[in-house]
Amino acid sequence: MEIGLSKNKIIKQLFVSICFIVIGIWLLIKPPVISNPYFGNPTVIFCGGIASIILFSIFAIMYIQKLRSSALGLIIDKQGITDNSSALSVGLIAWSDIENISVMEMYRQKLIMIEVNNPEEYIARQPNSMKRKMMEMNYKTYHTPISITSNILQIKFDELLHKLTSDLEKSRA
Repeated sequence: MEIGLSKNKIIKQLFVSICFIVIGIWLLIKPPVISNPYFGNPTVIFCGGIASIILFSIFAIMYIQKLRSSALGLIIDKQGITDNSSALSVGLIAWSDIENISVMEMYRQKLIMIEVNNPEEYIARQPNSMKRKMMEMNYKTYHTPISITSNILQIKFDELLHKLTSDLEKSRA
């Protein structure tokens, strides 16, 4: 099964990223007056603005790259799952490497967590140190470096989850 990238979903995500970049700039240029002693702290507001600009700029760059790409988002075949759906895509995830597929919800965002028996190998595949660090953080926090979402794919989350779990079961038969 080949699943393409949804240009409409990517454009929506890019728009949201740009909005958060603008909010970050606003926090730096004209910080709001907040009576809360913690959130009203100028240092906290400044750091929040910087973090927003940096994080959502990274997302915006990824979405622009995905808009320009003609590659498929996900390929599910006899070998396994070939992931090209996010900034932390790992390429081919062999069925033989997959121990479990589960769902995690974070900030109303559903993620398909792919637990593999050799997570260090998948982390080492990443071409740059920033991606490796992000995957290491995911591994320490969620016990797997690999997650897939349908946010920018041409498939609904439940359909994708069903397809992945049923194909994993077939690969074990």
